Amino acid sequence: MILGMAERVIAACDGASKGNPGPAGWAWVIADGTETPVRWAAGPLGTATNNVAELTALERLLADVEPDVPMEIRMDSQYAMKAVTTWLPGWKRKGWKTSAGKPVANQELVMRIDALLTGRSVEFRYVPAHQVNGDPLNDFADRAASRAAVAQEAAGSEHGSPQPPPSPDTVRSGGAVRRTSGAAGKAGGSPSRQRASARTLSAKFPGRCRCGRSYAAGEKIAKNAEGWGHPECRTAESDAG
Repeated sequence: MILGMAERVIAACDGASKGNPGPAGWAWVIADGTETPVRWAAGPLGTATNNVAELTALERLLADVEPDVPMEIRMDSQYAMKAVTTWLPGWKRKGWKTSAGKPVANQELVMRIDALLTGRSVEFRYVPAHQVNGDPLNDFADRAASRAAVAQEAAGSEHGSPQPPPSPDTVRSGGAVRRTSGAAGKAGGSPSRQRASARTLSAKFPGRCRCGRSYAAGEKIAKNAEGWGHPECRTAESDAG
């Protein structure tokens, strides 16, 4: 556990699920004053959803930092951030029920995070995932979580692990990070024809596509073999098959 200190800690955390639900993992990373990673950890979750992986990553990060240490936590999951900041007070008032009267999903995890947040100074910062020249700490946590999900093994600085490798669908060019869309770019027609071939609907909640990029509530999504995601990723998958 990180000892108490006066200066603020900058950290990022992320979760990954290869199938949603599917093999899942979590990861967090803490940086120094130059935002260079100095300590990180990642671990497997067996079969779990993206949301469970995202919340677990936050829980493990908070549990590993003393409560008197001010923190800035960067996350690319709007669900996890809103769950513990925006929605949590209402859930507690309603006896851990949603506005629709249904039990809160992942309640035990949210309750543990709530307890870990009590009395401490934490600033949450949303950072979009997988952006060109995006947040390097979020990218680090994303890669570590993805690796933990695939390998189903613990890793991190305390294990003497090397830094996580780039994701298979990440292309680095001129120092920038660009995410590709699986089989996109292969033979199979123009992007407009591909998008038109997938039945779409508007997402009720934020989520994450199989390509690793997030989608927002209200954004058009389509069903794929592993859940819901971007229409272009669904059609790219069909072309690849």
